[in-house]
Amino acid sequence: MKLLILDAGHCLSLALAREASRRTDTELVIEQGTAITSAMLQTIAPDAVIIPPLAQPLSMAPADVTAHADAVDACLDACSAQQVALVWCVSDQLYEDGLEVPIDEHVVPAPRDESLRRLVQTGDRIRAQYQRHLIVRLGPLFALEGSHAWLNEIINSLVAGEAVRAAEDVIFCPTSVDAVAMALIGMLQQQACGANTWGAYHLAGTEPVSAFTFTSMVRTQLLTHLEGRGEEVALGEVQSLKHHHDAKLRRVLNCRRVLDVFGVHQKPWRLEAGRMLDAWCSTRESSRGSDKRVSDTGASV
Repeated sequence: MKLLILDAGHCLSLALAREASRRTDTELVIEQGTAITSAMLQTIAPDAVIIPPLAQPLSMAPADVTAHADAVDACLDACSAQQVALVWCVSDQLYEDGLEVPIDEHVVPAPRDESLRRLVQTGDRIRAQYQRHLIVRLGPLFALEGSHAWLNEIINSLVAGEAVRAAEDVIFCPTSVDAVAMALIGMLQQQACGANTWGAYHLAGTEPVSAFTFTSMVRTQLLTHLEGRGEEVALGEVQSLKHHHDAKLRRVLNCRRVLDVFGVHQKPWRLEAGRMLDAWCSTRESSRGSDKRVSDTGASV
């Protein structure tokens, strides 16, 4: 199976590349930007095109969100012309006001924000015009590298001694980018084998939490990892923010359909974050060891 991945520097694109490198049944072609044409698809001949999400469209400039929607529209036209499957990943922020109960796939987002409404219009167009699509709504992504990675931003700020501010009244399900990459490739492999189960799916980590709780857990585990390696670092503090004074806003995605249809289980975000923190600390330790060896060599010359 050959996949065309757009937005090469996105954390999800990097995770897809890592996952594909571990498999013998998946080939990737990665484009730097998000623009694609019918002629490009004809030349590359992929089985599917994957468009990574805007991780926080509510915080982005409206022009950037509109440009993304325009690019997805153009990609839809190209995929339709060449009969190539289209996979578009979107942020749970499209459910701007959230719901008190877990959000099912059949609930189409109806945001008040004009930029978000533009993204919903693109989703409506995909559903109406082209059967061979997957719209995958994701909880907040976290990773160690790439754009929209979130976790690396938290770690870098904490290690630099800077305070990290995070909302405590918005509840969501943090989502490992590696888990998403594994799930997407597995879903597309099943489609290639004739599953023919197109449509909208939700994919997120287990255990709803606030950004404040997630960030606090990252700080605690990071401190534990560093102290376990004999390193003392004065980490920055985590400060809580409140955006909704009357009640907490919940964006919890119900991921039952992706389990029932594809057998994709949600990954516990605590375990995934812990694994990434361990990998980050190991890389940091190796880097410090290399610097020490260089220093020792220089001292002896």
